[in-house]
Amino acid sequence: MDIISTLAKEFALKINIVENTVKLIDDGNTIPFIARYRKELTGSMDDQKLRELSERLKYLRGLDEERERIRAVILEQDKLTEELSSKLDAAETMSELQDIYLPFRPKRKTRASVARERGLEPLAILLLEQQSSYDEVKITAESLINDDVTDLGSALSGAMDIIAEEISFDAELRKRLRNVLSTYGTIKSTAINENIDETPYSMYAEFAENASKIANHRILAINRGEDEKQLKVSVDYDNEKAISIIEKLYLKDISGCTEYVKSAIADSYSRLILPAIEREIRNSLTERATDSAINLFKGNLHQLLMQPPLKDRVVLGFDPGYRTGCKLGCVDGMGNLLETSVIYPVPPHNKIEEAKTTVLSLVKNHNVTTFSIGNGTASHETEEFVSSLIAENSLNVDYMVVSEAGASVYSASKAAAAEFPQLDVSLRSAISIARRLQDPLAELVKIDPKALGVGQYQHDMPPAKLNEALDGVIEQCVNLVGVDLNTASAALLSKVAGINSTVAKNIVVYRQENGKFKNRSELKKVSKLGDKAFQQCAGFLRITDGDNPLDNTAVHPESYKIAKGLLLEVGETELNNLTVEQINDYAIRNDVGIPTLKDIISELQKPGRDPRDELPKPMLKKELLSIESLKDGMVLKGTVRNIMDFGAFVDIGVHEDGLVHISQMSTKFIKHPTEVVKVGDIVDVKVIGVDIAKKRISLSMKQIDC
Repeated sequence: MDIISTLAKEFALKINIVENTVKLIDDGNTIPFIARYRKELTGSMDDQKLRELSERLKYLRGLDEERERIRAVILEQDKLTEELSSKLDAAETMSELQDIYLPFRPKRKTRASVARERGLEPLAILLLEQQSSYDEVKITAESLINDDVTDLGSALSGAMDIIAEEISFDAELRKRLRNVLSTYGTIKSTAINENIDETPYSMYAEFAENASKIANHRILAINRGEDEKQLKVSVDYDNEKAISIIEKLYLKDISGCTEYVKSAIADSYSRLILPAIEREIRNSLTERATDSAINLFKGNLHQLLMQPPLKDRVVLGFDPGYRTGCKLGCVDGMGNLLETSVIYPVPPHNKIEEAKTTVLSLVKNHNVTTFSIGNGTASHETEEFVSSLIAENSLNVDYMVVSEAGASVYSASKAAAAEFPQLDVSLRSAISIARRLQDPLAELVKIDPKALGVGQYQHDMPPAKLNEALDGVIEQCVNLVGVDLNTASAALLSKVAGINSTVAKNIVVYRQENGKFKNRSELKKVSKLGDKAFQQCAGFLRITDGDNPLDNTAVHPESYKIAKGLLLEVGETELNNLTVEQINDYAIRNDVGIPTLKDIISELQKPGRDPRDELPKPMLKKELLSIESLKDGMVLKGTVRNIMDFGAFVDIGVHEDGLVHISQMSTKFIKHPTEVVKVGDIVDVKVIGVDIAKKRISLSMKQIDC
């Protein structure tokens, strides 16, 4: 396979662009570095497209390796023909390769192999040719009777087993049947558990849907129901139609052999072909659903990590609890810990006045501007306490209820223990809750993304594939925003292109021993950070108030000469007035690509720019709303917390997120919620149903008069 040409065709790219990109990948460059600093070579492909191309490159190379392995096995068996070799070359998927390989695969003992060992293959060939009369078949069969083949019936039965297996090896037939069943077959599920109505799988107790149209989240739900022994699942198709397809290929003029071949065809389909194709179809559907779920998870995670920070605010984090109290963690504008405490403002302790005194003291002593309240146990009662405290004391403080998903995971982690060895695990959670409001990206990268509550059926995903995808999202977000070299944690630094966890720790150690970095070049003094790592990471690391103002931009050190020359030639004030002709002229005279030059100009215009600053700020509150106060028809503002295939969960400030079903998202038809909303979006919603007992809130985004 010509992989370069294949990639060029699939991604609609020029051959030289693909060649350049593949070389960059093979040379060990990271995707963020390639996307940002090698645009001339890649045609300015974005991060996502580069990752897709890299994944496809890996698949096609794996396909070629498997193709050659199969070719070698067939050649070793002295069965490789020009026709077979051409079929191997033409195969475009692993399934097609495996279909071709099937007859040559090392065999386990089968009914057909036993029949061959007993010498019945000549009879099978005679039957399949369908040229002989019954008497001729009988004579041949009787001639093969021996100690293992005791009578005419066992001879014919063994021969038909051989025919059935030979038919099942037909690669073209399998491909055709696979396409037919994939297109017209039905995924069916039936209940195994008689108490299925009490499980989440009740809607699948008697379920059937076309295999080509079934929704991805239903595939995953059915699979889970099957794994939990609640459902029996199958691929259903008209057996007579499937068998007729085989008969058209294998049945000839009616002869004494025809009925035997028909019987072998039916057996081949039901016993050998259908179970294999059923597995393939279900595996394919599962892979499709898994890819969709992972992509949705990636999109949700990207939006969550890219939530705008609340910069330079002193935040008091609340980790609510009943019996163990509400843990407090106060951090300054840079996220540094100022003080911790524990209060007991809710049942069973109800030490409200004491709690008020503690919180007011923290607010006064540290000039707290914002409260961050975790949304877990006792969150609603804690919010009531905070809301009344603000009102009673006319505090110039606002608050926000934030997702505490993963806070407990972080607080018990090695990273948290290294950062706060002297603190109790519960107090670390409060600090995390405060920091995730200040800078979601810097705090959430410390936590396994699967613990952040923005996935769908994530525990059913292939772990390696999911982890690789989510790590890619984190890497993309961290490098898009950039990292402050002098304040970033080791966890955050390890997500920068070219920096692994060991080098990240070495950077922190160097910082502790030598003080703040004064310039990017100083990075080369860090243990195990070589020239290649420096090239990959330097542009994504920021130094404020350093020796060189360019170190606080995304301009790469390799382009400093270009940037300085441009500033000298046109002046900082004239950067905004450069014409296309001037830019092109400067690029030609200085041998720099137009995309790179435009990026440099953009950085010089807004040094230290954070792309998150351009997004809507999070909704802060001073007043409390409860689920009991909700009425049908109420219009509220909310924040999208999670997106599933069937809708979006929106935080409207009542502890329980409300569901906007996909049917309530738009007056126009949409295929997926992501066409309308993203995680973190602030949306107007209307209450259309409240079930207080089940704590379910139904919302709508349709026809809202604000």
